[in-house]
Amino acid sequence: MGEARAERPWAMPAAAVRAAMGSPAGGLAAAEALSRRQRAGANLLPAAGRPGLPARGAAQFASTLILVLVASAAITALLGHWVDTLVILGVVVANAVIGLVQESRAERALAALRDLLAPQATVWRDGRRLTLPAADLVPGDLVRIEAGDRVPADLRLLEAHALLIDESVLTGESVAAAKDAAPVAAAAPLGDRRPMAFMGTMVARGTGTGIVTATGTATEVGRIGTLVAGVERLSTPLVAQMDRFGRDLTLVVLGFAAALLLWATAVAGHSFEAGFLTVVGLFVAAIPEGLPAVLTVALAIGVQAMARRRAVVRRLPARETLGALSVICTDKTGTLTRNEMAVTRLVTAAGSALIAGAGYGPEGRVEAVAGLPGTLTARAAAIAALCNDAHLVPAADGWRVEGDPMEGALLALAARLGGGPGGGSGGGGPARGATLPFDAAHRYMAVLVRGAAGGGTILVKGAPEALIARSTREARATGPAPVDRAFWERAAGEIAAAGARVLALAERAHEGEGLDHGDIAGLTLVGLVGMIDPARPEAAEAVALCRAAGIVVKMVTGDHAGTALAVARAVGIGRPGAALTGEAIDAMDDVALARAALATDVFARTSPTHKLRLVAALQAGGAVVAMTGDGVNDAPALRRADVGIAMGRKGSEAARAAADLVLTDDNFATIAEAVRQGRTVYANLRKVIALTLPTNAGEAAVITGAVLAGLVLPVTALQILWVNLVTETTLGLALAFEPPEPEVMRRPPRRRDAPILSPALLWQAALASVLFAVAVFGQFLLALERGASLETARTLAVNTLVALEIFYLFSVRYALGPAATRRGVAGTPAVLVAVAAVIALQALFTYLPPLQAAFGTSPLSAAELASCALAGAGLFVLLELDKWLARARKRRRG
Repeated sequence: MGEARAERPWAMPAAAVRAAMGSPAGGLAAAEALSRRQRAGANLLPAAGRPGLPARGAAQFASTLILVLVASAAITALLGHWVDTLVILGVVVANAVIGLVQESRAERALAALRDLLAPQATVWRDGRRLTLPAADLVPGDLVRIEAGDRVPADLRLLEAHALLIDESVLTGESVAAAKDAAPVAAAAPLGDRRPMAFMGTMVARGTGTGIVTATGTATEVGRIGTLVAGVERLSTPLVAQMDRFGRDLTLVVLGFAAALLLWATAVAGHSFEAGFLTVVGLFVAAIPEGLPAVLTVALAIGVQAMARRRAVVRRLPARETLGALSVICTDKTGTLTRNEMAVTRLVTAAGSALIAGAGYGPEGRVEAVAGLPGTLTARAAAIAALCNDAHLVPAADGWRVEGDPMEGALLALAARLGGGPGGGSGGGGPARGATLPFDAAHRYMAVLVRGAAGGGTILVKGAPEALIARSTREARATGPAPVDRAFWERAAGEIAAAGARVLALAERAHEGEGLDHGDIAGLTLVGLVGMIDPARPEAAEAVALCRAAGIVVKMVTGDHAGTALAVARAVGIGRPGAALTGEAIDAMDDVALARAALATDVFARTSPTHKLRLVAALQAGGAVVAMTGDGVNDAPALRRADVGIAMGRKGSEAARAAADLVLTDDNFATIAEAVRQGRTVYANLRKVIALTLPTNAGEAAVITGAVLAGLVLPVTALQILWVNLVTETTLGLALAFEPPEPEVMRRPPRRRDAPILSPALLWQAALASVLFAVAVFGQFLLALERGASLETARTLAVNTLVALEIFYLFSVRYALGPAATRRGVAGTPAVLVAVAAVIALQALFTYLPPLQAAFGTSPLSAAELASCALAGAGLFVLLELDKWLARARKRRRG
């Protein structure tokens, strides 16, 4: 068979397009779709290009710290100190390689995350309605689109109902284009092709059904190249702040180094060459060469950890903001609840029943509260199953509904009352005939069914007030009786008061073949069903976790106040005593709304405009706000929020595009876990900085003290580079893998503008720097005092510095909590691997002849190694004592 295609489909009648594309009424057969996929390829656009390897390699040298090291290498080469030059260049190249590798990993991770966000399409195949990845669409597929969808391929519309599509991505027109199915002139420009829906455009309103006429690069957007997939750069406010920190530190060190060079040559009488080598040692000591690479790895690990927990970070700065959240405004449906409607109550004139069961499967339990005859439950099950357009299909994680979730719940009810799962029109039961679909004007759906004997029955489901008014009788075990409207209205009110949606089920005999709204009268009312979207079992725990972390959870929903309050009570949202409705919000000015927003935790019957005002009102009160959304009109609120969170399953493409974070499971518990991970990422970055600063500051203090005292340097520039690149970076990477501390979700949110170098961190770094300098200098001088050679004394000083780093690593893992515990000393696998690697590297540094020759080291005795470990243990004890005193001061302050 040749390739199916239609030239200028907008100018062809719909029937001609269907014939040209070989598209039957029930959609393509699966085998034919597979064949067309093999010929046409995946429905994807080419990925955006990325810079070549030379450009990405050059970008690794943009850091001020790295450029100064390159300059130092050039000057040492001019002075003929080739070993120093090679080691410094080794540091620079290693940093560039780490950056390149991590950038590639980050891009691969982001590509994998984008795959998780791949758009879905509703398509008919083999006569069944399915949800498939848009990439699987082929020419000739029959596709349905509705408000909030991004059009998955170029479509020739067969029908359109109030359909408006935003085509600005193609035409630049800011006003959405009205669509219909009538053909237009073949020469019509792109913006006037009303029967076409183009890939990448956004459905603003209405619904439509169309045939795929082009996919992938054959689409309009594929041909003109206006839609490109960009790779988001791994850059965040924290990284920018660290770049500023690096520049400021470089300027300070350069100034101090110039002053020290002047002192060494003019006062101490050293030659310029000797003085410059000392300054190079100072510079490489003070500059944390490995810090940029470690920070990049730590940030990437945070993104990957969130992705494993079903939180996809679309805009990387959201990771840091998550740690500062003080308010989460969450939707109800699907986020706090299961997004699976379930019938929990059946009421008839002869009795009622409670129905238990999760999901859409047939498994469940029916408990009769009062004598409920089987004849009535059978009639209710028949109406629920046959007056229904949904289908239940088995999936790997249970039964899944294709169609309206409320109709899926009715199918599950029918199965639990004794029928079987599936669609209302399948099987060997009564045959469905004419149908009146549900509409807002009449508020019911009706179908005509005929049994084996040929008799016709109208089955109706709809709003209780609509069907009670049209009923003259009610079903009882002994036969029909006059309808007691007061009873039914009271029963409907009781079900609704419990937060459930109410539907009425009714029937009547009918002899004709046709069906119109005039036939929906004189009904026999069979029963009422109450259905809810059950709260997720993990939602209450997640809300409690957020409250313990100082985060206020507020529900913002378009549902009725009664339903919203019932779910709020079920999951433990703070003050669900009263709900603020959208109508009340409209009556408030911004000042009044700011007060009400802080005092209220449940908002009902809200529109996207209300969400936007609520976010602004909470932010005006100083809150850092996360907002969830799933609709196309939620985009303004998602953009305005500090962290916009879209739903990955039920969310529209517009909401995903506007969001910072996408939940692939639509679960509130994932938001709480993302906050935990966000706080952990920030805490681990601070630990890396806390580990790095004392080491570098202590090294710089040792060199400065030696120059000012007129002593020989305790450690050389090459030895400092070894420590900074090999041991410090290895231990820093271990901190990037730190799990959340037990109390991370019991701390109040940090301020969004809180500095990285807090007073507590600065004090800790200053104290550790002094202790580092004293220990290293002390070990060096004591070794010389005992008559050791200069090489041995320096080797002892370097190993002491590394031992101090190792013991400091165990202390810094817990910012304020005690590290001298069984859990703290045991460490994590990453910590133990890093420590083992550092010890092995130091053994090579100390005892391997080639490294001895390169770095000027000599072997140490067991006693000398023990003195290094003893110095580290002493540092650990002193730092733990300082933390204990800090906790005591904090307790005294209450």
